Parts: sequence; C-alpha cells; structure tokens
Amino acid sequence: MDSRLMRQTLETRLAKDDRLITYDREKDQLRIESKSSGKGISIALPGVIAKWQVEKEKAIDEIVYYVEEGLQAMENTVDLHDQFKQIFPVIRSASFPVEAEEGVPFLTEEHTAETKIYYAIDMGNTYRLIDTRMMKKEGWSANTIKEMALFNVRSLSTSVKEDQVAGNIFYFLNTNDGYDASRILNKGFLNEMEKRITGTMVLAVPHQDVLIIADIRNDRGYDVIAQMAMSFFASGRVPITALSFLYEDGELEPIFILGKNK
Repeated sequence: MDSRLMRQTLETRLAKDDRLITYDREKDQLRIESKSSGKGISIALPGVIAKWQVEKEKAIDEIVYYVEEGLQAMENTVDLHDQFKQIFPVIRSASFPVEAEEGVPFLTEEHTAETKIYYAIDMGNTYRLIDTRMMKKEGWSANTIKEMALFNVRSLSTSVKEDQVAGNIFYFLNTNDGYDASRILNKGFLNEMEKRITGTMVLAVPHQDVLIIADIRNDRGYDVIAQMAMSFFASGRVPITALSFLYEDGELEPIFILGKNK
C-alpha cells in the first residue's frame, strides 16, 4: 500500500457532495473539508499506511470513522450551559497541538513533562475539544470548566482488571469510553490504589483508552511495565506516551526505564 493507493481508497470512502477533498503532495496529507463551514480534518497518509501494514482494513475503517465523527462534531452547535455534565478532561502528549487549525487556542493545563490536559465536551460517539472561542461565546471561565471536568471524571467507574507477572501485580483500567487515561486525574482513586500497593507504584497512560497501575516488587517489574507501555503506545488510536510515571506523595514523576534483553 503506497500513498497513491491509500489516497484513492480514502477519497472513495469519504467523498460526499457537500465535501471538498484536497491533497497536499509536499506534506503527503489528505484534507477533507465541509463546503458550508470550511472546517475540516487533515490526514497524514504515512501514519495511516504504517498502521495498515499491521491492521490492514481495520486501520482504514478506524480513520474513516474518526473523520466522519469529527466532521459531524464540527458542524454541531455546542452549548456549554446544557452540557456541563458532559465536560471531561482528556490527556494528550505534550507535543499535541495547542490550537485548532483556525488558530484558536484550546483550553489546556500543564500536567507532566510528557503530558498535557485538554478539556472536551462528550457528544456521544465523539467529543469536541473546548477552545477559547467557545468559552467566550458562552461566557464560561477556565476555572469553571476545569472544576466541572474534574468533578465529572471522578464520577466515572474505576473498576480494574488484575494480572500478575514475575511477582509483580498490574492493574488495567480499560472501559473504552474515551476517558480511561483521564482517570489518572482522579486523585481519590489513585490514593485508594496506593493503599493496595506493597511495592513501588508506577502508572502508565500509553494511549487514551487505558490506564495501567503497577505494583512493582522487583527489578523485573520495571522491564515488564516498560514493555507493556511501549506495546500499548504503538497500538493505540490516540497515543499519549510510552514513558511511565512514579506516583509518590500524590505527585507524578516521569521515569525512563532501560529495558533489558531476555
């Protein structure tokens, strides 16, 4: 699968009368825009091709789904007053764009050296990141949105699955509601998990749909969490970071684990 064939495949799947599809040869990007609003989504073809090499048609189905949902979300009118219960924080990598394509800044907050917090309105099958233009229109302050988002994330379920590897215990939170990684902001939940930990508490948010909490009891455990984080990071739809974090005194500290060959 090369760029030309991938471009043709996506153009066929995404073509509609009310859309404009253009190709940037220099960037090897395909852009799908709504003719009425001028808003759109750009797709970097090399990334899709790399994923296709592993997942085949599933990779194409996923990108088509997210483009369709994303364009629909852009067309929907958002009223923060009616949707305050649907506002949640989302974790993204520190390199994630800080503004929309129109140059409007997103509402963000520093988290760690590897991660940043964004805020989104849940719209069912997708969500929309909150930007300053949206806030100004509704007259909402950043503090109000952040407080509501943290309150709402604490209401999400925190059931975990447990696994043991080489004498270490790993807990996985994976509900696929789009906010699994966001649970890392639920300090009450983390403190409760800390009470269950007898070794060193290490966390990982390799992509948005998983939170890994590890009870590291020996050196082998560090190798295992590093391998897990890298594997999840490589397969996630919205990758965040392959690094892990020490959790001590309510604070997160990124750690680099040099894996050893078996």
